[in-house]
Amino acid sequence: MNNSQSKSYADAGVDITAGYKAVELMKQHIKRTKNEGCLDDVGGFGGCFGLPVAGMEEPVLVSGTDGCGTKVKLAILMDKHDTIGVDAVAMCVNDIICVGAKPLFFLDYIACGKNIPEKIAEIVSGVAEGCVQSGAALIGGETAEHPGMMPVDDYDLAGFAVGIVDKKKILDNTTMEENDVIIALPSSGVHSNGFSLVRKVFDVENCDLNKAYDELGGKTLGKTLLTPTKIYVKPVLALLDNVKVRAISHITGGGFYENIPRSLPEGFAAKIKKSDVKILPIFDLIAKVGNIPERDMFNTFNMGVGMSIVVAKEDAEKALEILKNAGEEPYIIGSVIKSDRGVIIE
Repeated sequence: MNNSQSKSYADAGVDITAGYKAVELMKQHIKRTKNEGCLDDVGGFGGCFGLPVAGMEEPVLVSGTDGCGTKVKLAILMDKHDTIGVDAVAMCVNDIICVGAKPLFFLDYIACGKNIPEKIAEIVSGVAEGCVQSGAALIGGETAEHPGMMPVDDYDLAGFAVGIVDKKKILDNTTMEENDVIIALPSSGVHSNGFSLVRKVFDVENCDLNKAYDELGGKTLGKTLLTPTKIYVKPVLALLDNVKVRAISHITGGGFYENIPRSLPEGFAAKIKKSDVKILPIFDLIAKVGNIPERDMFNTFNMGVGMSIVVAKEDAEKALEILKNAGEEPYIIGSVIKSDRGVIIE
């Protein structure tokens, strides 16, 4: 690689040698994510992974892809890039766990105005942390320099995850029954959705992100908003091994009203008791500053619930115990009823 360089390409705004340096810097982070399926090192044309199918009758691959939305803008404004990668991983692995799949590996894609190797490595350190939290291996990725399309300080981050599940263990919501219990797993904050509205409410490009708020327990607005998306993979896998789970919803953009119905069969709805939802202070602040109606809040943000899980009423206590033992703070927010209204919050 030392002989690969192009002055003409560099004059056009793309420094290929910076890409090589970035790869070298990120290898220390990638090494942390190695698992039993990894077959080669990063830097080739494709990431190779050996599928762990032992004991499975019909192994099924489950894939998910997503980005971090305009939360990336906040990371850029704060010049803090070591956590946004956790969000990229979380948005993908939290989706595939809703099918019942165990994440296997992850690939990232970073588009930037200018490749600054140290910044790219910092971003990838967050990706690696997300992979460690979810048990996925970071087996490859791409960093693309886009001069003329993006300002030099800008970048965007997206990812792609693949998991595996035995076909007979894919979650089947047709087993759902009236009076099944809905369990909430708390979120760590706004996660990675609704940031276009958040940015508008606080005018983040012009406000003081280092301002502390009493409503946030003395924490700064910037630090609170940049808190990484929580990854639920390991606690949910522990639950799936011990309890028959009817359905799981990852509460992302669209909030309760869009995401919970995605896991419900036709003719059933989620009845949520609003007073039981442990709404985080950041959402109260967003609603107050932005004068946002409650219905819109529940239809945009996770409101403090990052994931909802439906189990039979008789399995609820066992499910809560397993999730608590796995480090979660689960609680019941409602039940399943026969209705075509999707979600009822009252």
